[in-house]
Amino acid sequence: MKHRRENRRAPQTHPSASAVPSYHRILVKHGLIEKNLSISDAYGVFLKVGADPEVEKLRRKVELGNKMKHVPALHLATAMALQGMTKQELEALKLRIEKK
Repeated sequence: MKHRRENRRAPQTHPSASAVPSYHRILVKHGLIEKNLSISDAYGVFLKVGADPEVEKLRRKVELGNKMKHVPALHLATAMALQGMTKQELEALKLRIEKK
């Protein structure tokens, strides 16, 4: 007779949440895109956000502490830059992105 494993991992509550890339979650969190925007479109918006001069200035402050060499770190730096922005700055960023 086989014994059941006692230490089974709990099933994920939202498997779709882990399937969404981090840049998509970052943009949704800051209200820059809708949650149902496709992943490819969200990546395009993320590239525009990363290229924005205001975000670059804030991101450089984060990057000075440690060298950003891989993509997840760049996503984190961009997320931290967005977190440092006020609601008015985020709204202005959203308008600049929509114009492009």
